[in-house]
Amino acid sequence: MTTIGDRVREARLAAGLSQTALAGSAFSPSYISLIEAGHREPTDAALGVLADRLGTTLEFLKHGEDGPNEARTRLELDYARLDLATGDAAGAVARVGALDLAVVTPVLRAEALTTLARAHELLGELETAIMLLEPLLAETQQRPDHLRAAVLTTALVGCYLEAGDLHRAVEVGERTLADLDTADLVGTDEHLRLASTVLWAYVERGDLLYATHRAAELVRLAESLGTPRGRGSVYWNAALVAEQRRDYELAQRYTERALALLSEGEPDRDLPRLRLNYAWLLLRSDPADPRAALQQIDKAEPGLTAVGSALDVARLRVERSRAHLLLGDEAAAEDDARAALAGLGEAPRLEAATAHIALGDVLDARGDHEGAVAAFKWGADMLGMMAATRYSAGVWRDLGDRYLRHGDVEAAARAFDRALREAGFQPSVPTGAPRETWSLGS
Repeated sequence: MTTIGDRVREARLAAGLSQTALAGSAFSPSYISLIEAGHREPTDAALGVLADRLGTTLEFLKHGEDGPNEARTRLELDYARLDLATGDAAGAVARVGALDLAVVTPVLRAEALTTLARAHELLGELETAIMLLEPLLAETQQRPDHLRAAVLTTALVGCYLEAGDLHRAVEVGERTLADLDTADLVGTDEHLRLASTVLWAYVERGDLLYATHRAAELVRLAESLGTPRGRGSVYWNAALVAEQRRDYELAQRYTERALALLSEGEPDRDLPRLRLNYAWLLLRSDPADPRAALQQIDKAEPGLTAVGSALDVARLRVERSRAHLLLGDEAAAEDDARAALAGLGEAPRLEAATAHIALGDVLDARGDHEGAVAAFKWGADMLGMMAATRYSAGVWRDLGDRYLRHGDVEAAARAFDRALREAGFQPSVPTGAPRETWSLGS
């Protein structure tokens, strides 16, 4: 068991203070030395001064983790994490929100706020999660605690990716990666997971050539230094890069490798999300394999339902709808597409646009062409309200294919043009230029 002296010394070293600096003008350095050696029992007033200088609490210096505030907060935090594990993100928000974090140590406060941010992310409240994580990351970088900062940055980059702020995702991620490099922490799990997450931000931003080069570097680094979990993260994101290059065969190999590596550890949200991505690939391979895709979706569903976000669950339902449609089960396909839309609510999201397209495909297969066109229009209207990304460009392309199949050439042309613009290809002829008759050769 640790003593008051042990806790004072550990807190002083963590704060990077000498005994003289901690003593300041209130105490002598020898008094601090005697406390740390266990030869002096400081008064509560003295402990209060020391706690302020050490960035901790009087209670922690006096009682450690057995103090009433610390113990009570840790117990409630354990319950909040259990809420998250069972899919009750709203319960976790309520539980952590009721805690008085001003009376606990900064480390425990950081744990609680990280859990709260995770709960808000799962509820789709990305702005709130970002507002919690940004100052928390700044505090952690000041200490500095590089590995903890990497964990926080990975969560923050993920939130910015979900929110569509790709510039900020890259900026935050690269700054922490540089800090990890300076601290000689390259190749740790935290480094590999963050680097893999930032890699996807480059893909979404359209820097596909750089992302391909970066992915190859990360694979080499992970194979030489990484643990199974770190290597699994790298292979997963390398698969996403290959997927964007339409190299589905390589993407499938990387995904299978990632699944094998991540299956070795404790189950968490990563594994079911990876299974869902594998199902996505199986549905787009040539030929598609909807039965194998459904097997992966069935394995992913319990985990995503328990610890995934509303967006994760909606993506699962859309892919299951597509698998059922390929197998000719139109009723099940429609149920899944409508369930995805119901779970997403009214907020404009790319996932909602893809769900409307999936519903339109089902209605078209059932002969309800008017309903299909209406669903496609809903998807187009929703896409029009969102920022441009490579993902949204792909959805516009999908929508254009549907319009073309229905003979609406004008709507298809608009959708294809929007896809090109969002992929970064702007018109080469100024709008309003005079028309002339011309041909491609004589």
